[in-house]
Amino acid sequence: MQKMNRGAWAMLVAMAFLVAAAAGAARADDFVGASTCLGCHSGLEPFNRNIHAKGMANAKGIEFEKSCETCHGAGGKHAAAGGDKSDPGFATIKNPSKLKPVEASAVCLQCHESGERMHWKGSTHDMKNVSCVNCHGMHADKVNGGKAPLLKKASGAESCYQCHAEKKAQIRKSAHMPLVEGKMGCTGCHNPHGSPAEKMLVRSNVVETCYTCHQDKRGPFMWDHAPARESCTPCHDPHGSHNEKMLVQRAPLLCQRCHVGGRHPATAYGNTASDLASSRQAYKGCINCHQKVHGSNHPSGKYLER
Repeated sequence: MQKMNRGAWAMLVAMAFLVAAAAGAARADDFVGASTCLGCHSGLEPFNRNIHAKGMANAKGIEFEKSCETCHGAGGKHAAAGGDKSDPGFATIKNPSKLKPVEASAVCLQCHESGERMHWKGSTHDMKNVSCVNCHGMHADKVNGGKAPLLKKASGAESCYQCHAEKKAQIRKSAHMPLVEGKMGCTGCHNPHGSPAEKMLVRSNVVETCYTCHQDKRGPFMWDHAPARESCTPCHDPHGSHNEKMLVQRAPLLCQRCHVGGRHPATAYGNTASDLASSRQAYKGCINCHQKVHGSNHPSGKYLER
């Protein structure tokens, strides 16, 4: 190969630097920074004060100027369009609220893919096309003072009621979970971001979930009431009921759904006057005597009487 003279070599190096500089400038032009974004989107200034912006800087090392474009993508072409929606560059920015649910969630899962969100993919909400932005407002600082979890609604329960209106009605019944009083929330029992358990429960099953508060029902008992050990829901409606203790049916009718044989005095399937006047009709029947319906530790407690 013929040796290149110094002048040609210098020119080639200079051209390489110019190309590299131009490429760098092009990349820099694609990302305009949060300050530029706020020039038009001035209503989103509270974002700088909420936990989302602070978390990006403290936990992820993403400075505020890069915060907008970390989620929305490079804004150079969008900014250059100057608000002209007919300009193709205007649509190059990503707006999660207008994306398909799976695409919107993918934006959030760039950072939020572990911890309580580790089961999001394939969860009930994911499969039903619910996305993060249905419940959360990333720019908010009003609902909960800019702190986690940045909900759009006034509470977690109100977020759930957007879809689960029937549960809102149940929780307004006379016997209910203490959501109305603000003593707990839906997330005390359910993980809305996904769970390997049924109904997205925070524990492995219904019984274990109930035991997080009702430890006295766990036992161990010398004498167990088998249905109560398997699940709480055959007798209790966990969201609310007009019966005491959120029972699905008032006692003793509740007990008679299973205990219908044996000609026990509480069985009112006969036609005699004594049958009709039996304890099944008066004074709560069964639980007058069988008080330990979850289990008993008394040596004489085989029939859950003590």
